[in-house]
Amino acid sequence: MGLRPRVIPVLLLQNGGLVKTYKFKQPKYVGDPINAVKIFNEKEVDELLLLDINCSINQTEPDYKLILEIVSEAFMPIGYGGGIKTVDQAKRIFDLGIEKIILNTSLQYNLELVSQISSIYGSSSVVANIDYKKSIFWKHKVYFKSGTVKSVYNPIDWALKLQEAGAGEIILNNIDKEGTYSGYDEELLSIISKKIKVPVVVSGGASSMDDFKKAIKLGASGMAAGSMFIYKRPHNAVLISYPSSIEFKNLYN
Repeated sequence: MGLRPRVIPVLLLQNGGLVKTYKFKQPKYVGDPINAVKIFNEKEVDELLLLDINCSINQTEPDYKLILEIVSEAFMPIGYGGGIKTVDQAKRIFDLGIEKIILNTSLQYNLELVSQISSIYGSSSVVANIDYKKSIFWKHKVYFKSGTVKSVYNPIDWALKLQEAGAGEIILNNIDKEGTYSGYDEELLSIISKKIKVPVVVSGGASSMDDFKKAIKLGASGMAAGSMFIYKRPHNAVLISYPSSIEFKNLYN
């Protein structure tokens, strides 16, 4: 597969704070994002994903001031998503020090935004996030605006369209599994990782290193997780964690 698969914490932003959701609902304040980034610095994480869920729902601009504050504290590459609708907004975010732009809701009506940004900054800097869940008759459908708007697309066809448009990476995020600790959607990960050539990051449902191992075998180039790294089970007390070097050694052997 080339590069070592990455293990990526996901930080959800809302009104300047760090929140955690359950199946994209019930956002719960869990702390200050700057403090979280400082802890992840010490733990030497591979990279971080920052997703501002307010921007998608309210159609607002990214919080550039907060993004700059976070980037200024971070020692790792960061991907940012939320409220990016134009090339100018993407440029402004790249100029702040963000390494990857994550696009989702804006692509529902403007798929060309992928190619417009990738032609300037390279496809490896443009990530397309696919939020999806099972709809009627147990068929998967892609959702936009933080899971509030159902589209006509299924995740497989949409992933192919995103790749063709110039996305350098795809995030597969199962809404039904988010925050549940029930494991990744292995079936869809296996199908899509075989159908597309760009790296696939799987998200939603991670609970253990075993989930990461299974995802690697199914073709994932990255494994993203939120609750697993934010909470300590079984009572979901806020305690930021990340696998140790020994755990990583066992994961990749």
